[in-house]
Amino acid sequence: MATIHMPRSSNTRTAPATAGSQDGVIVRGRAARGVLAGLRILVGWTFLWPFLDKMFGLGFATKTEAAVIHGGSPTAGFLLHGTKGPFAHAFDGVAGAPWLDALFMLGLLGIGLAFLLGIGTRIAAVSCTAMMAFMYLVTLQPASNPITDDHWMIALAAVAVAVTGAGSYFGLGRRWQELALVRRFRWLV
Repeated sequence: MATIHMPRSSNTRTAPATAGSQDGVIVRGRAARGVLAGLRILVGWTFLWPFLDKMFGLGFATKTEAAVIHGGSPTAGFLLHGTKGPFAHAFDGVAGAPWLDALFMLGLLGIGLAFLLGIGTRIAAVSCTAMMAFMYLVTLQPASNPITDDHWMIALAAVAVAVTGAGSYFGLGRRWQELALVRRFRWLV
């Protein structure tokens, strides 16, 4: 059975992921670490793939002629035609705006790379949760479940990866945490 060591400081707030552990590992079970590493990689690929498809028009969700490199907008089509529910048209005014396209693409790339590499998973988890919340808002009436959908599962998986220090399991998280900048600013973990 996997052991999860969650150290507590004297003021009962959760200590940083590496506190109380000589090797920086929170989850001790090898199988549990492998599952968390797999979850981290799946979340990363969930974001990196649409970045690649939208950027280069690989022909899956984005046709070649609609690729960003060919002048396509990754937000216009979805925000203008793929939304439903009470907030469906709340973002019509910014659909296809260059700043929104850039922010969306940077979000996909940043979240994807952070989780694939196991670095900056706290920032990536917050960014992922925000992106999933906005995407849920514009599709507020899911077809199969009136309350929840995969947006919340992805956000929860991202948070689980971040709070368990899963970037250190088969990733670059430990090396990342040794950088002076990351040691100084713990929120970069």
